[in-house]
Amino acid sequence: MATTEKSPWRWLVRGAVVLGLASVLGLALAWTEGLPEGPVPVAWDREACAHCRMHVGEPAFAAQLQLADGRVLNFDDPGCLLRYEAEKRPAVHAAWFHHVREDRWIPGAQVAFVPVSPTPMGYGVGAVEAGAPGARAPAEVLAGMVGSREVTP
Repeated sequence: MATTEKSPWRWLVRGAVVLGLASVLGLALAWTEGLPEGPVPVAWDREACAHCRMHVGEPAFAAQLQLADGRVLNFDDPGCLLRYEAEKRPAVHAAWFHHVREDRWIPGAQVAFVPVSPTPMGYGVGAVEAGAPGARAPAEVLAGMVGSREVTP
């Protein structure tokens, strides 16, 4: 014998499912809206380079990768960021390079590199705006790195 009476538990379960889905959607939206829109401050001499593990201590050579999953990775030398990105191929939200001569950051899409010596890890490049005299593109710098171990941009 079938009953037409509906259980109150049925509505409670439906409500819990809807609430759970709404929570997941809300968290997803908050996460995507929470990605940085500029460089994140670096704790100088306390954060380790994501590639070589040395402390990030010289602002003139610092670089930063902001990943699509929300992680922020700091590097002590522009060459470390270029190598890390070429080797690991992470999903990148943004890249930032500290200008070698000025106290400001350059977006990765607008960066180029000039020869500088010494640098923290010996890659011999400093970040400048693309189009600066004598500047080379990131792919060109990466291709010319000594001991690049078949790393290609």
